[in-house]
Amino acid sequence: MEHINLIDTFSEFKELKNIDRVTLIRVLEDAFRGVLVKLFGTDENFDVIINTDKGDFEIWRNREVVADGEVTDENLQISLSEAKKIDTDYEIGEEVTDEVKFLDFGRRAILSLRQNLSTRIMELQKDAIYNKYKERIGEIITGEVYQIWKREMLVLDDEGNELILPKAEQIPSDFYRKGDSIRAVVVRVEIRNNNPLIIISRTAEVFLERLFELEVPEIHDGLITIKKIVRQPGERAKVAVESYDDRIDPVGACVGMKGSRIHGIVRELRNENIDVINYTTNIQLFIQRALNPAKVSSIKIFEDTKRAQVYLKPEEVSLAIGKGGLNIRLASQLVGYELDVYRETEGEEEEEDVSLDEFSDEIEGWILDALKSIGCDTAKSVLDLTVEDLAKRTDLEEETIRDVVAILKSEFE
Repeated sequence: MEHINLIDTFSEFKELKNIDRVTLIRVLEDAFRGVLVKLFGTDENFDVIINTDKGDFEIWRNREVVADGEVTDENLQISLSEAKKIDTDYEIGEEVTDEVKFLDFGRRAILSLRQNLSTRIMELQKDAIYNKYKERIGEIITGEVYQIWKREMLVLDDEGNELILPKAEQIPSDFYRKGDSIRAVVVRVEIRNNNPLIIISRTAEVFLERLFELEVPEIHDGLITIKKIVRQPGERAKVAVESYDDRIDPVGACVGMKGSRIHGIVRELRNENIDVINYTTNIQLFIQRALNPAKVSSIKIFEDTKRAQVYLKPEEVSLAIGKGGLNIRLASQLVGYELDVYRETEGEEEEEDVSLDEFSDEIEGWILDALKSIGCDTAKSVLDLTVEDLAKRTDLEEETIRDVVAILKSEFE
């Protein structure tokens, strides 16, 4: 019965994914030798032959023939009369090799072997998964949602390995049910409590980069390079691309005919708005492109502080800033400059208008910052908007805004 059991153990191991044959044979042999050492104190006089195809094994023991009555170690020596029972030709000093039946070692030895094997194989599998995914960092994988918790989601790959998608790595509008197929990128592989932990992400910039590689053959072939990606997952992304071949329009290639190429990416990312921008080393031009769709009138660049003042017509300001300041924030990250947006005003008006900073003794700094964040940096630019509009765009209380408006108005009276 026990023999059958052991054979079962073998066939379990034969099915193992991720573990190569040489390693498997080594582990099996080590396990047997471990038991032999426990039983006999040494394994040096044993030959262990593993046959993984059939799922069986043989153990042969080598002993020296000594005269009757002179056996001091039954494991290493055999008396002449015992040896002759095996084969009548044996002489003293020769070596006898006979097969040892593992079953004869008793139940405990067999249990110990099984346990030893299971532990070793588990470790091997863990190592194999760890190494496999360590090499796949930055690659997209497709898996199946297996379980959903509050802080993370458990995803199984096609071999049943467990991957973790933390809440922070999910796009806010992601919605999955158990059994759904999901695409994500491998971002980290750690060892936690002795187990490999594979973290995947849908919010990483590299996920968007890989999706572009899948959809745009020119990027995959290296004719177009993605220079930089910034994104607010599920909301908006800006991708700067460059082509090494003058005949290829990098933006056109990424977007595709009528948006055919980018459409799949947008859908995968839950309708994230993707701006594809032609990269340039001309920083003026780069800032201009990064602020698209707003039309920039002029730009002043301060190289030493890595800041730029961007002037736009009043009607372009809110476009440049975007919902909740998102457009300007992403544009700043993309070009690597802090962008300050200013309304372009006509010459005569310039004299009359007053910068908001002049009111810092009457109006609290955080209120001024909230107004500046929506592009209002002068008294008139605030007064041009209605109280409702200001409240909606800045998230300030209407009462607060009324007080501010009163203070600003008094300046011009």
